[in-house]
Amino acid sequence: MTRALRTHRTRAGDDAGNAIVEFLGVALLLLVPAVYLVLVVGRLQAASFAVDGAAREAVRAVVAAPTSGFDPESAAVAAVQIALGDQKLVADDPLQITCVPTCDTPDASVIAYVSVHVPLPLVPAFVQDKVPLEVPVAATAQGRVGELVDAP
Repeated sequence: MTRALRTHRTRAGDDAGNAIVEFLGVALLLLVPAVYLVLVVGRLQAASFAVDGAAREAVRAVVAAPTSGFDPESAAVAAVQIALGDQKLVADDPLQITCVPTCDTPDASVIAYVSVHVPLPLVPAFVQDKVPLEVPVAATAQGRVGELVDAP
């Protein structure tokens, strides 16, 4: 009887190796979503910085265009494409410029609005076709054309 009791205790109390399996299971359940969250937040933060910089540079391009001899709109589009291209963001028509009264008049107010849709990382293309998994990111910047610009 003591031998049967001893064998039963040994089998019930034998946990060798179970802690490692449990640790790996819990670590995977917590680590994979945490890493994905870091990827998503990092991508959205990069897009936010890129869009903000693109809006500021578009305003600067429009403000500087009359004195430099460039077309204000094409200079702003080029500035936005460079700023978004640094973060590998692609948008069809990300820029909207508003000038009050016009972009080439002295002391005009220039407002640039830049928006892009950022796809979530590591989402397969066949899933994105069915469910739009994008986050819109936008920024606005405002500036004034200098008073020393020649009026048309």
